Amino acid sequence: MSAQLFATDVVFLQRFLKCCSVYDGTINGEWNQTTDNAATTFDSMSDQIASELGTFDTRSERCIRTLQPKAQREARAFLRRVRDAGIEARVISGTRTYAEQDALYRKGRYGDTSPIVTKARGGRSNHNFGIAWDIGVFLGGAYLGNSPLYARAAQVGKVQGIDWGGDWTSFVDQPHYELSTGMTLAVVRTNFENGLSFV
Repeated sequence: MSAQLFATDVVFLQRFLKCCSVYDGTINGEWNQTTDNAATTFDSMSDQIASELGTFDTRSERCIRTLQPKAQREARAFLRRVRDAGIEARVISGTRTYAEQDALYRKGRYGDTSPIVTKARGGRSNHNFGIAWDIGVFLGGAYLGNSPLYARAAQVGKVQGIDWGGDWTSFVDQPHYELSTGMTLAVVRTNFENGLSFV
């Protein structure tokens, strides 16, 4: 799963795996046996977490498994609380590489007529560090872009240690959740890029 997701950005993958304490090699962008072993270890950890906390729909699984292990645990427990409250929610976004984040940032800018979906460039979002996830709320299988159920999901799902984008003032983002780190974004980014833990 991780190797497939980040296969086009091995430096990003190595940083990610190093932050997860499963890669002890050099961050050099070269796919080698050490990188492969670390990706396999990460996938096994993800399998174990899913076995302990339960699994969900295919899209939620794909997104949750891109998160750091601690975030995977929190996202699974969060989604279970929300679903147990009768809200049909799915995790629809997890970790993004810097390049993926930049592609999202271009939406609604530079001649693109799509709506703006993010204020963050690559390296400026906690989605880039494996600690943030977005949910979608559905009704009878139909996606709800705007609904009071997003606030309800936060009421039943958010616990200490999780920050909610609905509490933000400059860019309210009700589908967004992330682990609280107690660090500035700049410190988190520096730690990530150097393969150091921050959660």
